[in-house]
Amino acid sequence: MLEEGLAALAMAGASALVGAAATDGWRGVKTGFARLLGRGDERRTAATDQELEKVRAELLVHRSEHVRVALLSAWSSRLAELLTERPHEVDHLIALIARAGGEPRLVQQAKVYDHGRQAIQGQGVQVNQFGPRLEG
Repeated sequence: MLEEGLAALAMAGASALVGAAATDGWRGVKTGFARLLGRGDERRTAATDQELEKVRAELLVHRSEHVRVALLSAWSSRLAELLTERPHEVDHLIALIARAGGEPRLVQQAKVYDHGRQAIQGQGVQVNQFGPRLEG
């Protein structure tokens, strides 16, 4: 997977993790991410589990966008590092994202001004040819 793909997947993972912190499914999500980030080491897994509990507490206490963005950045970096070191964990991360209730996804925004035209497709191949604008 390309570096950009790993970075996008890491951000999707961080988003799923941070998003799940305030949900009823948190315990299962937290356990899965702790195991993934623990890399098979029990002490590292336990330490990560404790860190993740602090994430939840921080989000529940502060409930600010600034805190959420900071946590997304931090956990995205940790997941990107993990995927760089252990690329075979990609499928595990994708499964955790799905378990958290999300899927790796791309958000696209498009703005058109004046006489501009746009075409957006969710998947597949699309070829667009725009002819001259018809007045009237």
